Amino acid sequence: MEIQKISVCILTKNSEKYLVSCLESLRDFSEIIILDNGSEDNTIAIAESFHNTKIIKHNFIGFGPLKNLAAEKAKNDWILSIDSDEILSYDLLKSIKHLNADERAVYSFPRENHYNGKLIKCCGWYPDLVLRLYNKKITEFNQNLVHESIITKDLDVKRLKGSIAHYTFDSVEELVDKMQRYSTLYAQDNKNKKSSSPWKAFSHASFAFIRNYFLKKGIFYGYEGFLISVCNSLGVFFKYIKLYEENKR
Repeated sequence: MEIQKISVCILTKNSEKYLVSCLESLRDFSEIIILDNGSEDNTIAIAESFHNTKIIKHNFIGFGPLKNLAAEKAKNDWILSIDSDEILSYDLLKSIKHLNADERAVYSFPRENHYNGKLIKCCGWYPDLVLRLYNKKITEFNQNLVHESIITKDLDVKRLKGSIAHYTFDSVEELVDKMQRYSTLYAQDNKNKKSSSPWKAFSHASFAFIRNYFLKKGIFYGYEGFLISVCNSLGVFFKYIKLYEENKR
């Protein structure tokens, strides 16, 4: 596939920390759509410093809808969806450049997740296959406010060589902030669609800790494994307890 026929789409909000590295890894692409929803740091200035970026501003309407909106603004049919704290590896770039693309396929690749600069291979963070390359004439992201994904019904899912580095959290504060934000969005998204209860919140959270810390080997990753297991468990607890309260209103 000619790389000029792929548009990259990135959502941003106060994304200055890793945005330079992210955009540097994407220099070979002719178009990068930056859809910003309220940055107050240097995100916009950084994006404007790259020649291949197109910046659009929009209020937050959910991750799925925003990613589809960004794709709508792209000139190409093929879309590579990237987060602002992700960095494309050379091997993955090479795979994309030499891809004989199938319109009826969605392409995945592994994501290497880091906590405070350390690669984490436990707690479900590794291996982490993500679907990110697709043809917008054929499919799109679902409308989920959070935990959005590309619709793959009747499509083939194919894996590319190479990986993407994801610098997701640098501190416990960032972990907790994202857990709070995502659990709230989950409750809003599923209000009156799914049932919940305090017991469901507790039991699911308890199992989540056991699964992450023991079954998914968090116990072998010291402080980071324990912290991630606890925060994953709390995220499960709060998304169900918030849903319980939303359903009662």
